[in-house]
Amino acid sequence: MKKTKRFLNHISAFWYDELRIIFHDWGAILVFFVAILAYTVIYSLAYQNEVLREIPVALVDLDHSASSRRWARMIDASEQIHITIKPTSLQEARDLFYQDKVKGIVLIPSEFEKQLLAGRQAMIPVYCDASYFLYYKQVYTGVISTLTHFNGTIKVQKTMMGGNGYQQAIAASEPISFHYHYLFNPSGGYGSFVMPGIILIILQQTLLIGIGLLGGTTRERNYFNHNLGDKVIPGGATSAVLGKALAYITVYIFTSIYALVWVYHWFGYPDKGEGITIILLMLPYLLSVAMMGLAISVLFKERVDALMFMVFLSPVVLFLSGLSWPATSIPPALYQLGKVFPSTHAVPAFIRVRSMGASKVDIGYELSILWLQVFVYFVLAVISFSLARRRFFNILLSRRPL
Repeated sequence: MKKTKRFLNHISAFWYDELRIIFHDWGAILVFFVAILAYTVIYSLAYQNEVLREIPVALVDLDHSASSRRWARMIDASEQIHITIKPTSLQEARDLFYQDKVKGIVLIPSEFEKQLLAGRQAMIPVYCDASYFLYYKQVYTGVISTLTHFNGTIKVQKTMMGGNGYQQAIAASEPISFHYHYLFNPSGGYGSFVMPGIILIILQQTLLIGIGLLGGTTRERNYFNHNLGDKVIPGGATSAVLGKALAYITVYIFTSIYALVWVYHWFGYPDKGEGITIILLMLPYLLSVAMMGLAISVLFKERVDALMFMVFLSPVVLFLSGLSWPATSIPPALYQLGKVFPSTHAVPAFIRVRSMGASKVDIGYELSILWLQVFVYFVLAVISFSLARRRFFNILLSRRPL
């Protein structure tokens, strides 16, 4: 009983002292608080419009007929495209494209109406800026949707000219009708798709950077944590790791509430998850990240080393998380490497919970992997801290006079 009480006292001592160190280190405050406050809001503001609308497009009408003007008005009325200029030639439109004044070109060839009236198929060349995929998608989608509607009106007119009624003409022009719905992302917005995962990665990377920063300070100043001169707060590596980890979790309880509750509410991201399920996911996620950070923090000799390494690691973590590209389509070696990071397992589970309303049963596999990572990184952190403590005490002994 006394050993348990002494062990808990050691943990609380490390917890309190680590919090004291955090709030007396401006670099840690900047990373743990300011960075999270700023990044989540800045990124959310950048994606606030959700969907690209009114993409500037040049329309070259070489036919100048009633049909070409009608279709041009339909294109301009679509939400994806805005016809900003009507050049007289394709060469003029091409110059505007290379000057980045338009993101696409639609060409209506001569004899467009004549071919339609003769019952022949007319070709409509469309030039999209595929160097930026979102521009390409919106221009292409806008042209295809208006072209489909335009073709439908032609079919309806021809059917009615044969003596059929309007409803019969509609049915003949569109034998199969379909309705589509955006599941779990009603607006089809890019921000609602990407920001839930980015917020989790921001939490992970800032926590890793902050822990590495404090670990680099320990090596830079050549002391093991919790010492004043030759006096060291008692407690082994296990109590040190647990106390430090609890200190970081204490800080990130508040930053997580800000990022996962307030930011979600401000920007209206899809939120179908139950609170208890989110907590059950975030607890092992933050613990595994904290343990991972503690395990590698003793490797940094200076503060700047931690900062440079973690900043270098951030784009790698983002790519391997599966946000920018499906994880299953990543080369197998990279896909397996990505499993080292807690975010690789937590991000898809978090998206399913918050955006799709998945339960804790549906994310059972990810929860088990995250708890396994908590254990593995805890063991590694204890080993690394034991080695660091041994080095520290050797330095103390070497400084004592003979």
